[in-house]
Amino acid sequence: MAKRRANGEGSLRKRADGRWEGRYTAGHDPLTGKGIVKSVFGKTQAEARQKLQKAINENRGPAINHNGDYTVGEWMWLWYETYSKPSLRNSTRHNYDNYIRNHIEPNIGWIKLKKLTSIHIQQFYNRSKESGRVDRWGKDQKEPLANRTVRGMHMVLRQALQQAVDERIINHNPCDNCRIPKLEKKEMQILPPEKVGAYLECAKDFGVLPIFYLELTSGLRRGELMALLWTDLNIEKRTISVNKTVDRIDGELVATLPKTKNSVRTVVIPQQAVDLLVEDRKNHPDSPYLFPSPRTGDMWSPESVARIHKKILKAAGIDEHVRFHDLRHTFATLALNNGVDVKTVSSMLGHYSAGFTLDTYTHVTSEMQRSAAEKMGSFMDEAMPMDPMPTPPEPPQENRCKVIPFEMVG
Repeated sequence: MAKRRANGEGSLRKRADGRWEGRYTAGHDPLTGKGIVKSVFGKTQAEARQKLQKAINENRGPAINHNGDYTVGEWMWLWYETYSKPSLRNSTRHNYDNYIRNHIEPNIGWIKLKKLTSIHIQQFYNRSKESGRVDRWGKDQKEPLANRTVRGMHMVLRQALQQAVDERIINHNPCDNCRIPKLEKKEMQILPPEKVGAYLECAKDFGVLPIFYLELTSGLRRGELMALLWTDLNIEKRTISVNKTVDRIDGELVATLPKTKNSVRTVVIPQQAVDLLVEDRKNHPDSPYLFPSPRTGDMWSPESVARIHKKILKAAGIDEHVRFHDLRHTFATLALNNGVDVKTVSSMLGHYSAGFTLDTYTHVTSEMQRSAAEKMGSFMDEAMPMDPMPTPPEPPQENRCKVIPFEMVG
């Protein structure tokens, strides 16, 4: 069965004159009910696709349906624009927009809200899990979708439908009866401790040692690291003030508030890191940024740092698949292994609780528990040495149990 095109979804075609045309539905004629189709044009497919997406975004607005007879797609956008979007961080808005635009609307957006059932939703989740991946342009890839993404779609859909329940548009939330896939817990990858030295040597050869040294000794998130200003460094106290992060909004790098209120924190760093930062400052004394881009002089983009990280791994001969974010995990693992208590590590990472840190780094904390048990055993041995348990004496011959042959048992 061909998939029904969702309201507002665009299409691309190459015209006879060589130009690319993007067409989209900009609404419906109030008299005839027919769709109002508009077009954008570009010299290349990429240009037309970009213009089409921009036009759809500008045309998209909350669909006010005064008789309450919404489709799922109409309600999702109305809920998103009215209730959800104003309170979301930019990166979270991007995720919500992706869930609605590329997954929920194309699959169940045409269903009337009042006729939506748990079966519709469950089948949507099942299809998505099996072959729901789409590329950055919204094109189906026919590949499995990650459990985390399915769970994210469920969270957004459930919130929107609960709002419809609260407004008495529907009687119950059909998401409540659905089963969602479990969250996959991938094995954590870190930079092997014995290769940290080679990694930093290559970072020095690339002229970026301060960035990666600070990352491995502080565990900052990549966006937090790139947003640092020179004024965020307190040389005397050896601290870094983390109070913003870098997001890319409509292609532009913008400093925004951190992920959570716990992310706003002060992190103490080693004297060696301070010395590197002070020395590096001589290369760009007039820049407000701690790590200005050598190309633009503005903030260094997170993507550029990730690319350099890959080059360093290759130059250092490190075969393990280590993402830049895994340097944060490396810091936490090394800190815990070297005796830093969990609560301190948690506050440095900006986690909301030490319990979350314990759960995240169970591969380390389990070893810490073994070490703690051994230390307690050694302490108790010193406090109260115990003699070996004596061997119990043999019981007298007459008290021994008489063995009765099995065949005599009646």
